[in-house]
Amino acid sequence: MHFAAEYINKTYADFASDYNVLVEANSACARDFSFDQLSVISDPYRETHGFGAEIKYHANRVPECICPPLFDSKDLSLLKAPNPLTSERMLDRVNGVKLFHEKYVKQYSILGWVEGPAASAATLRSVGNFLIDIIDDIPFTEKLMDVCTQTAIDFAKAQITNGADTIGIGDAIASQVSPDIYEKIILPREKQLVDAIHDAGAYVRLHICGNITHLLPGIAELDVDILDVDSMVDLKITRNNVGTKVVIAGNIDPVRNIKMGTPIDIQDHVLKNYNDAGNPFMINAGCEIPAATPHENLKALCKPIAYKAY
Repeated sequence: MHFAAEYINKTYADFASDYNVLVEANSACARDFSFDQLSVISDPYRETHGFGAEIKYHANRVPECICPPLFDSKDLSLLKAPNPLTSERMLDRVNGVKLFHEKYVKQYSILGWVEGPAASAATLRSVGNFLIDIIDDIPFTEKLMDVCTQTAIDFAKAQITNGADTIGIGDAIASQVSPDIYEKIILPREKQLVDAIHDAGAYVRLHICGNITHLLPGIAELDVDILDVDSMVDLKITRNNVGTKVVIAGNIDPVRNIKMGTPIDIQDHVLKNYNDAGNPFMINAGCEIPAATPHENLKALCKPIAYKAY
């Protein structure tokens, strides 16, 4: 995201507010670094804006939600009804998918993106309020996440209709809850979203930042196609939990190993990760590539190398 924007001499604000810049930036990176998939992710506030939040853009960091719409209220009627085809920031993402499809449908996989039910609810209430709600007011939390889940389904379907073959689900806040809370409250709504995306004809990629080791037994029930794994999660443990049908993507430390490492070290990590994860596997960083990553390091991550036992 930030790396791609700077690669074509644009700001993060340009990247997050104009799908033409996002498409140009990611296309240039795919061409020059040999990526296999084009993505429309930019920040977690597309749906939040559709619900009525004010979003402030910054030149060198992720956009900011000025005030969560439900920060000091639990009145769901205060929320606007997001429409992927009329809400400005949601439509911008749909248009990004459409432009990717028009230009690159036969060349790259196209990854659409939605926020998961917990992540979306957290942007509407604030992270602190959400984490309290999910313990102290489960009925309200469930109602809020149900609204968020339906919005994500509608948003995903709009992107699939316009050319996305895969939909990423970002539900980062889920890594901060217990397995019991996750499996009782969050997982059923993630499952509803996953099933709806599959029914619409697309693959599902799940991304939960942070340590998800304690959630893996539950995640295994989701039937996702691709699971992103952050750098602090053991790939062997992940494989043992999710089985051999799920593509594991990851999980090299994006700062310590990719930004600050060497090309040789990066390729060694790729080989070790492949040995640990086994097939099916996608080479990826644990999370976002930092903006200041040396170009030769990113090329090393994407460079084809001969497999050898580690």
